[in-house]
Amino acid sequence: MKRREFIIKGVGAGLIGGSAVSLYPWQRLSARNLTDNYDMAAVLGGEPGDMFDRAITAMGGMKKYVKPNQSVVVKPNIGWDTTPEKAGCTNPDLVARIIEHCFAAGAKDVYVFDNTINEWTRCYKNSGIEGAARDAGAKIVTGKSQGHYHPVEIEKGKRLKTAMVHELVLESDVFINVPVLKTHGGSKVTVAMKNLMGVIWDRQWWHENDLHQCIADFCTGIQPDLNIVDAYRVVKRNGPRTNTVADVATMKYQIVSEDIVACDAAAVKLLDMDPSRIGHIRIGGEMGLGQTDLEQLRINRIKI
Repeated sequence: MKRREFIIKGVGAGLIGGSAVSLYPWQRLSARNLTDNYDMAAVLGGEPGDMFDRAITAMGGMKKYVKPNQSVVVKPNIGWDTTPEKAGCTNPDLVARIIEHCFAAGAKDVYVFDNTINEWTRCYKNSGIEGAARDAGAKIVTGKSQGHYHPVEIEKGKRLKTAMVHELVLESDVFINVPVLKTHGGSKVTVAMKNLMGVIWDRQWWHENDLHQCIADFCTGIQPDLNIVDAYRVVKRNGPRTNTVADVATMKYQIVSEDIVACDAAAVKLLDMDPSRIGHIRIGGEMGLGQTDLEQLRINRIKI
């Protein structure tokens, strides 16, 4: 395991650790250095849990990412007070199956949280994620308590230099990012890279200071171990939240990769968008944060 020292200002005892620490998980050994598994799994058809079973097997199994007695944070999109049919939040069945795989791999604890847009208790409940995650054995944590966030310097950021990051992300052994694919009025689309805005406190600053560059900058300092894109139901119009199922298409896709930029590049093609025309995806590729040319990847395309 590779580790990186973040420059933290005044980190106190967190949800997981009993005392302040200065070293946090950074990057794990790449799958391509350990096995001959795929760079990405793209699944079409089936139900969310079954799709993930197939995808994670193609990626080498959850035991490649989660080791016995490790703590895991699973970060879905729970930003909106809406029901699963309107697809504003990650599919709860997918979240539950990911948690089950984590425990099967030997995880000690699995935490689920998001810094929601709407009132957090309603988002957690009405999205179906709170109930599904609890039933699967996860611990539910609010993302709306400022005391859980700590300043981190983004050393390679061009516009974003610091960010207040939730301590679960800093202290957990494994960080799994589970966005839902949607259109978005501000950034055109929201997938894996933008979903990380739910682990910071001060996101309004990003919107006012070159949103696309800030999204990419943050990924130079914080990258998940695994990204799982929920494209089962997709808000194709009037995202990121819609009030009508007429804006939602049932597409039954799922994309899984360690490469956060590649996940976004693949996902936006499902919306007939060119990744090079989405600012943060293009910038992420230019900054070397991941691959935008999908022809360079080994993709296991699975149809159920």
